[in-house]
Amino acid sequence: MAADSSPDFDRTDISPLVNSDDDDDSMASKRKEITSNELEGSRRKKKKQGGTPRPACSWVHFSREFIKEYSASHPESSGLKVATKAASDAWKVMTVQEKEKYTKRAREVWDDYLSSTPAREPKPRKQANLVTRCSPGRLVNVIKRFTPDQREAVKTIGFGSLLDLKCRTLRRSLCLWLLERFNTIRRSLEICGKRIPLSPRDVELVMGLPASGKDVVNSGPDDLVADLRLKYNASNRGISVKFLEEKLGEPGAGDDFKRAFLLYVLGTLLCPTARLDVSPSFLHFLTDMDSVHEYNWAKFLLDKLVREVSRFRQGKQRAVGGCLLFLQLFYYESVAIGGPCELGPVVVPCLSSWTEEHISEREKQEKELGGYGYGEVVCNERGLGLSLLVEKTNVGVLPLAIRGTRTILPLHEENLGNEAITYKDKNTRSSKIEGYGYNNSMDFSNMNDHNDAITYDQSQSTCPLPSCNFTGLFEHLSDHFTTEHWDSGQRFLYNCPLPVSLGMDETFLVLQAEEDGLLFLLNKGTENIGHTVMVTCIGPSSSDERFLYCLVSERGSSSLRLKSYTQTLPGRVDEIPPSDFLLVPFGYLNSSGELNLKVCIWNSSDLVGVRS
Repeated sequence: MAADSSPDFDRTDISPLVNSDDDDDSMASKRKEITSNELEGSRRKKKKQGGTPRPACSWVHFSREFIKEYSASHPESSGLKVATKAASDAWKVMTVQEKEKYTKRAREVWDDYLSSTPAREPKPRKQANLVTRCSPGRLVNVIKRFTPDQREAVKTIGFGSLLDLKCRTLRRSLCLWLLERFNTIRRSLEICGKRIPLSPRDVELVMGLPASGKDVVNSGPDDLVADLRLKYNASNRGISVKFLEEKLGEPGAGDDFKRAFLLYVLGTLLCPTARLDVSPSFLHFLTDMDSVHEYNWAKFLLDKLVREVSRFRQGKQRAVGGCLLFLQLFYYESVAIGGPCELGPVVVPCLSSWTEEHISEREKQEKELGGYGYGEVVCNERGLGLSLLVEKTNVGVLPLAIRGTRTILPLHEENLGNEAITYKDKNTRSSKIEGYGYNNSMDFSNMNDHNDAITYDQSQSTCPLPSCNFTGLFEHLSDHFTTEHWDSGQRFLYNCPLPVSLGMDETFLVLQAEEDGLLFLLNKGTENIGHTVMVTCIGPSSSDERFLYCLVSERGSSSLRLKSYTQTLPGRVDEIPPSDFLLVPFGYLNSSGELNLKVCIWNSSDLVGVRS
């Protein structure tokens, strides 16, 4: 049978004649790749043609020259990678003088680039988003679940005012606006063309926290709070807010509940930090729950707010810590929209009168006026910052007849030393000096008894503030300063160390004694290597009354100390007479240029009892 010689089409490979689907996809992808490369090359070409490239740095100038010479002298080199590595090794061992040639060349090219390139238009700056852990709404939700016994326990520790908190949200645009106008050095708000100083008394009226008592100290040996750290699962990050919420949901109103509540309210509303968790440093003042109500919580809140805002401005943290709710409510109470004639009675504390509905209505009025800062400052009418001469009252509503006055300064005037006053209970005895570290022995036998009657010359004394023209008898100076400038100095107790700060541009700070109202000046001068600091007493020039004082400046484990006697001067003078002073090098200043000191002035009647 003859074999069929006709071609077998079923077996014949016809792939060269017909394109398969895979080939179509392959060709399409190649066309896309070619098109993409052409577009990318076109973009690069346009970008190169459109602008002058940025000039190279000194290293690039050196590497180009080195690689060219290296390639010529090492023909056996495998390529650019080896030559670049050799250039890098050579650059690392070169001295500054050897690099100067290339640095100069790069600088010349850069100068030509700056002179020939037109300046770019700055992009519009976007408004920063406010990041904060201050959450009043979270606290309101927790308080809702409290039993009557738990609410009574909160009142016993001095935080009962927070039970009436009705504001649930922060107005972040307002808080941002206030933060931009918050002077942390002077502790004041610069709004509506005025400078309004803030004090613990304002915190008391707005938040209902006590503005007198012992200072809150949140530091100490770790072993004292070791058990509490275990109880509240404190880690290096802090104490979990959710853990505290679970503790507050348990029945009971004993010390564990009070402690958990304080940690929660401090970490979420009054003194939050940039972290999500509550700072474990708060455990140090919660070891004795029976004395919690004796602390000056208003001063603690204000100090923490100033510190957290300062750290935020220095770029040390992304979130804003501190009680921003206080700033928000203080603005609402201090600035009137409809005018003082429409103001109603002041409810103390103010936070109990601001509901979400009232805040929404206020924000609507602010928007209709064109934004914040178009109202009228009404601190005098609203009673914020009551004078120290006005006694504290337990009445919930302050009638207009007893509302005190407040010093509100125009922004163009100087208000030196405008630090918040440290309020103390006048019935509190001065603490002992044991352990303060003053080891120098001094002779106090020639000191006068300060408690005895002292007869001063009827000489003239001047007010230490440059913006005040008061001149009168020395015996009237103390009353004048207390009445007119109570918010322009810092109060202190004899025989008690007092931490103070002097801003970069502040040359003095007025100190006024709580016991007798005498005025002292903490003077700061500037030399080539640092600041000179001394303390003088304002009094008649004929008086031989002298006070022992001590100044301490610390930087880490190092400290500088001066113990000396005050000079008596009739007022503030530009050139301080030669005297003992403490020289503080510039290296001891903080990042903001502030000079932080501890000052202690001794009452002459107690000098014999001063112990090292």
